Amino acid sequence: MAHWLFKSEPFKFSFADLKARGAAGTEWDGVRNYQARNNMRAMQVGDQGFFYHSNDGLEIVGICEVIALAHPDSTTDDPRWTCVDLKAVRDLPRPVTLTEIKAEPALSKMSLVTSMRLSVQPVTDAEWATVLAMAER
Repeated sequence: MAHWLFKSEPFKFSFADLKARGAAGTEWDGVRNYQARNNMRAMQVGDQGFFYHSNDGLEIVGICEVIALAHPDSTTDDPRWTCVDLKAVRDLPRPVTLTEIKAEPALSKMSLVTSMRLSVQPVTDAEWATVLAMAER
């Protein structure tokens, strides 16, 4: 299973919004960056990701799961753009802030630190474990 990070501005679509969609989840639509799109095309059903509140909050707040493979994005007729479907799994015990992530040497190469603008990012197994441990502190 691979791990990912999905960024969203909470005033547009928050983790609470994803939780409200229940088991049916929702499309992770509207992504218009080739690298982020390619990341979604690499995803498998069952992969898990961190849900990150960008701009307002700047923190990882929950875990979500890929429930449908990449398919055409329903928000455009342009066949270049695809998306996956996600559902919420659980809140983190406590949010992990960007400040904390940047201060953690083990996360210095995490895409969240090195590629801040990328909306869908890979997360290594080691980074996943480190963030989860930080959320338990």
